[in-house]
Amino acid sequence: MVCQYKKICKEHHCKVKVFTQMSGSLKDQIGSPDLCVLFTNTVSHKMVKCALDEAKRCNAFIVRSHTSSGMALKEILTSVSK
Repeated sequence: MVCQYKKICKEHHCKVKVFTQMSGSLKDQIGSPDLCVLFTNTVSHKMVKCALDEAKRCNAFIVRSHTSSGMALKEILTSVSK
């Protein structure tokens, strides 16, 4: 799925970082995104909290999706780019 997410984001002219597991340095790796998409059914609560804290810190737009499909990501990127 990581490769599929990257391909979809490239098609929408977006830079992307995909995190599938919580690492100790996740907070430092997130950076300053404009948009943070959280697929809440595939990641831990701790990872969601860390991502939310960092997204709020840099005033990023946050989208939560329970479905982690490629189509869900396409729909999110299409709706955000309008």
